[in-house]
Amino acid sequence: MNLHEFQAKSLFAHYGIAVPAGVVVRDSADINKVLEQLEGNAWIVKAQIHAGGRGKGGGVKSAEGQDGLQAVVKDLLGSRLVTHQTGPDGLPVETLLVETLTEIRQEFYLGLLVDRASRRVTIMASAAGGMDIETVAAETPEKILTEAVDPVTGLMPYQARKLGFTLGLDKGQVGEFAKMLAGLYKLFIEADASLVEVNPMILNGEGQVMALDGKINLDANALYRHPDLLALRDTGQEEKSEVIAQEHDLNYIKLDGAIGCMVNGAGLAMATMDLIKLQGGEPANFLDVGGGTTAERVAEAFKLILSDEKVRAVLVNIFGGIVRCDLIAEGIINAVREVGVQIPVVVRLEGTNVEQGRALLADSGLDIIAVSDLTEAATRAVKAAA
Repeated sequence: MNLHEFQAKSLFAHYGIAVPAGVVVRDSADINKVLEQLEGNAWIVKAQIHAGGRGKGGGVKSAEGQDGLQAVVKDLLGSRLVTHQTGPDGLPVETLLVETLTEIRQEFYLGLLVDRASRRVTIMASAAGGMDIETVAAETPEKILTEAVDPVTGLMPYQARKLGFTLGLDKGQVGEFAKMLAGLYKLFIEADASLVEVNPMILNGEGQVMALDGKINLDANALYRHPDLLALRDTGQEEKSEVIAQEHDLNYIKLDGAIGCMVNGAGLAMATMDLIKLQGGEPANFLDVGGGTTAERVAEAFKLILSDEKVRAVLVNIFGGIVRCDLIAEGIINAVREVGVQIPVVVRLEGTNVEQGRALLADSGLDIIAVSDLTEAATRAVKAAA
């Protein structure tokens, strides 16, 4: 689960990490809070979306004076911001973060993530921080410093000092950096995060180490332990169909193809998608209905698939292990009747009671293409979609 910048900075401040003063703006009335709570007559206004590249996409703007602030807020609120990470449709801007202008003496990058190869929380830091850190990592990876944290000892002070001095900080700044890094690591562990990023971390005009931006990704599998963090979820930034899928315990990811897929088991779903591509088609989604699927979940799965206007055929690939194929067939038949599917449906069943399941499909009177071979199923689905 992703957090907005203003939410990340609120957590940063809770863990003793220096951040600029800011005010959250959700409508024009909140401008008065900015004028009352923030010093000065000039501000930076940041669109809050779950994507990077906001600055280059026009989502970070400076404003001077009350009239200038009102104009920027009016321009950004309610718009859709397109960046290199959002796709062509962009994401809705429903919240802004307005901050006082901060003098920047130097920019750095600092991030913590889980390195699955070493099974460690790994710290990454660079003196080449800022908007183009991805380019730095790709073209000059030697500028990225890394430090793995032993899960038994946790972050050691010498690791923070080592990184700080290598970044070129002086003795006092290294102390501030070490305090920031300790807070970020504690936040990472206690919040069950998968990524905590500060880009840029800066030295301000007084030489103080600050987090000018913040990004936090939380491990969704651990959110049951953090109801306070789960309450921060912004479903408006997520694909609507994926939100609905979660409500029905369906594992669904929307893609760009024309063939809707409904499969039980993540591995089988991925193999099915690969086979569709091998036959010259493009899957419209990843959809795992689970090993213990029911007729109700099958119906909801069909609704999800058909909510995508690009879908021109549906491929159902079910292995009846935990659930019998005849029960799956009944669910498919009921779902097709209930939803009123108007596009070709190709069904491949295999497993327990498969003959009974195929007989039910054949006798249903519905326009269902039942096949036994997976390759044939993919071929028929690709042909039907074309």
